Amino acid sequence: MSLFARIREDINSVLERDPAARSRLEVFLCYPGLWAVWIHRISHALWGAKLRLAARLLSQIGRFFTGVDIHPGATLGRRLFIDHATGVVIGETAIVGNDVTMYQGVTLGGTGKGHGKRHPTLCDGVFVGNNANLLGNITIGENSRVGAGSVVLDDVPPNSTVVGVPAHIVYRNGQRVLITDPHDVKDPLSDALIALSARVEELEQRLGGKPRPAEPFAAEEAERAAYREKLDRMRQYVSMGEGI
Repeated sequence: MSLFARIREDINSVLERDPAARSRLEVFLCYPGLWAVWIHRISHALWGAKLRLAARLLSQIGRFFTGVDIHPGATLGRRLFIDHATGVVIGETAIVGNDVTMYQGVTLGGTGKGHGKRHPTLCDGVFVGNNANLLGNITIGENSRVGAGSVVLDDVPPNSTVVGVPAHIVYRNGQRVLITDPHDVKDPLSDALIALSARVEELEQRLGGKPRPAEPFAAEEAERAAYREKLDRMRQYVSMGEGI
C-alpha cells in the first residue's frame, strides 16, 4: 500500500469512529494522535534500519509536538486511532493490532528492567479507555474493551470487558460475569473480604436452623416512619418567609 493510500485509510478510520470529526481536512490538520502514528512509522523504519539514535530523536520530536510517546521499536497495526492523544505511552516491545482505539493517558508499559518481550500485545479491534494502564507481557484478546482508569496485569480473553484496579472481567461474549467467590476478587482488600465471608458463614452455622425474622429492620423502619410523620406535622407551623 502506498504512503498516500495509508494516510487516506487512517483519516477514513477516524471519520468512522469519531463523531466530532467533520471533514478529512479537519482530521488531517487537527488530530495529533494521527500525526504521532505517522511519525512513528518513519522512526520505526529507521529503527529497523539500525539507525537507532536517529529513530529515538525523531520519536522525541514527535512526542514534543503531539504529547504521545511511542518507542520506535513498538509495532503498530493499521488504522490505529489515538483520540485526544495527550499522555499516551507505548513501550518498545508493545505490539498493537489493527483497528485499535486508545484514549488519552493510556500506558502500554513494562513491570521491571528485564529484557525481551516486556510490554503488552493488543489484538485487533481492542478499545482502551482513558488513563488505563496495561503492564507487562500480557495479551488483550480481539475486540476486548478496557475501562477507563483500569490497571491490567493479566491476559484478557477475546470479546471481554475488564474494569478495576487491578482489572477483572465484567462482560465476556456479551454476557455479564458475576463474581460469587471472594477468592476471585483481585483487589487489595481481597483478604479482608474472604475473612468477612468466612465469618458470616460461621455465624450462619452457629445459628443453625433458627428462622430469621421476616423483617429484620422492621423496628428501624417504624422509627423512621414516626420521625417523618413528626416532621410533616411540624411543617404547618414553620414559616419559610412566604409573602415577605
